[in-house]
Amino acid sequence: MRLKEIYKAASRLFIQQGYSKTQINHIAKAVGVSVGAIYLDFSGKRDIIQFILKCVMDPAYLEAEHKRPIVQNNFSQLEEEIRNTLRENNAKFSAHLPVVSGDYTFEELLSDAFDLIARYAVGILFIEKNQFDFVKLADYYRQYRTDFYHIMTEYCTQFMEAGIIRRPKYAQYAVTNIIETLMWWAVDIHYNAFEIRELPLETAKEVALDSLIPAYRQ
Repeated sequence: MRLKEIYKAASRLFIQQGYSKTQINHIAKAVGVSVGAIYLDFSGKRDIIQFILKCVMDPAYLEAEHKRPIVQNNFSQLEEEIRNTLRENNAKFSAHLPVVSGDYTFEELLSDAFDLIARYAVGILFIEKNQFDFVKLADYYRQYRTDFYHIMTEYCTQFMEAGIIRRPKYAQYAVTNIIETLMWWAVDIHYNAFEIRELPLETAKEVALDSLIPAYRQ
């Protein structure tokens, strides 16, 4: 149970005030335990963020039994694992291209994109907020974002050409608008908004799609 509390508290601190400014005593205070109790579970701050990123990539890892304290040796291949996972997810996301009429809808695209973004919300924001402390991860994530954008662009272009969604005056920015809207409701409102809201993810998804579908559907 305490690992889950550390995961939740440390994630918010690393995102909101930054990895370099967050100390073990900040995490302990947020969890409501002593600094010594944190060190029973982790040998240091680096191990905590590696544990968090591992759990983002593999949610089952949070539920697994772990030898305490958790140390860096557990995460020797983590950066490569993250890069490979991001690549694999973009490959799966692009699996419906080219779009065949009726086989994959604009609504399904938005739903799948939202789910993919929401799944890695903590990792996305952590890397964005701490890119200069984690340069290699930032490079991997930057490539992932670029590839994701191109995939979304290809989907939307094909939907426009098929007359399924309208072609806005600035079509090149429509995809950015769609992605950023999904990002806000899937990620930012839960972790990074000025006023953080405990909004159920399914509700956030409904709101996001309810704003995007009428805006673009023919």
